Amino acid sequence: MFQVKIASSDKTVIATLSEPELLSHLLFDQNVHLDMPCAGKGKCLKCRVRATGSLSELTEIERKALSEEERTGGLRLACMTYVTGDAEIHVNSDDKSSAILFGGHMPQFEKHPLCTQYGIAVDIGTTTVAAYLYDLNSCKRISHSCANNPQRAFGADVISRIEKSMAGNTEQLAQAIIECIERMAADMCAEQHISPENVDCLVITGNTTMLYLLTKTDVKCLAYAPFQATTLLGTYADQNLISLKSMPNAKIYLPDCISAYVGADITTAILSSEMTDSDVCSILVDIGTNGEMALQFSGKLWCCSTAAGPAFEGAGIHMGMNASKGAIDRVFVKDGAIRYTTIDHVPASGICGSGIVDAAAVLLSAGIIDETGRIEEKGHSYESCICEVDHAPAFRFENSEVVITQKDIREIQLAKSAICAGLQTLLNEAQLDPSAVQTFYIAGGFGSFIDIGSAVTIGLFPKVLKSKAVVLGNAAGMGACMILLSDEMLKKSTRIAQKAENIELSTSQYFMDTYIDGMMFE
Repeated sequence: MFQVKIASSDKTVIATLSEPELLSHLLFDQNVHLDMPCAGKGKCLKCRVRATGSLSELTEIERKALSEEERTGGLRLACMTYVTGDAEIHVNSDDKSSAILFGGHMPQFEKHPLCTQYGIAVDIGTTTVAAYLYDLNSCKRISHSCANNPQRAFGADVISRIEKSMAGNTEQLAQAIIECIERMAADMCAEQHISPENVDCLVITGNTTMLYLLTKTDVKCLAYAPFQATTLLGTYADQNLISLKSMPNAKIYLPDCISAYVGADITTAILSSEMTDSDVCSILVDIGTNGEMALQFSGKLWCCSTAAGPAFEGAGIHMGMNASKGAIDRVFVKDGAIRYTTIDHVPASGICGSGIVDAAAVLLSAGIIDETGRIEEKGHSYESCICEVDHAPAFRFENSEVVITQKDIREIQLAKSAICAGLQTLLNEAQLDPSAVQTFYIAGGFGSFIDIGSAVTIGLFPKVLKSKAVVLGNAAGMGACMILLSDEMLKKSTRIAQKAENIELSTSQYFMDTYIDGMMFE
């Protein structure tokens, strides 16, 4: 028998083991959060912890991924390191520094709350979770809370989590998000000096996968063609499945999803945008690990979802990170030099989604990358910023260790092409040109922080949509709040979902052709 001390930013635990165990498994068993964007497959190399004591030998991958200084300082990759005896592990698991979007546009409507005391609206995003506490007597928001989604320990994207659920981790995935909701509720209620037992209603929105994982619904239908969801929800949840111990009196409403990959979060985003209230041609897009979008025109509503991947949220990028302290969030040219800003104005430690889009646009405009996405080593004014990573050219930001690699550019090309091809496929389905769009709604955290000009420069959106963009903020969360505050908004959300026609991009030849064409930088 041996002991392992695990210290994170919010707690310290002592684990007693009888045999060697992989660090990533140990941390999970002890409920210590650690981001693993690749779901522990040894690809992202970001599950870094500081470890001392009896450990397995460094793997060859660790030797290449970690600098000599990092190795000397005790950094290890949790998905490759075994504890073999007494050891001490330090994990940086502070979620509070992330810049999580909680605000958004909410239109005027008649208030007829679903319950009578206090209610909470929750938006479960793949990366982040936002919650809103309301006094249902006054229909006023009295608190809010934000957190990173703890399911990130199972992978950065929905596919990774579906795989984990099918591999036997259904209960752990559900419990992770249930505990997160309970913590957020406890924090909000404590701030307002009320008991969580007085919360009598929750409305929880999210994409289809997030709601399936929450309710422990079999996800196999989301993993295999023809991707037909076994349930689209739009119902009050079985409280035996979602056991919120601190809120035993609360009924839980889960809004309607539209399809297997167009979830309730798009239904509630459409609700808050009011785009279906007129015949004006409008598009809504929520860019995350999935790019979910909707097109409204002449009384019809088309929706689709495209797998953009987690590049725009930092995962899959060599030095990508969440929008937290030290992340490069803006890149621009000033006085002939490529400049950048970081969150909280501290030295750069990585780059987040908005910085990634800016960086790609700046590198393209400066001739550092060509139309194929290749990083040019010569022939531009920034040759001194070119370095080498993994035997390929990369761009290093001045006065920092942060780089954009050739592989990063390829990931950006894949993501931006998927989004733009999805938009164009919706327009093609309605037999419309992009110029016919009168309003272009951008929802979600990533969309709220990106520079629209940079997005257009790299081909994320058709250029003609730039002047028509309206940023909604957390539209999904606002729609969930609307349902909480109005039984009529609940009925309206159901009508939206029933009206929507899902376009399956995996079988669309137009999408595939447009996707391939969109890989290039114009």
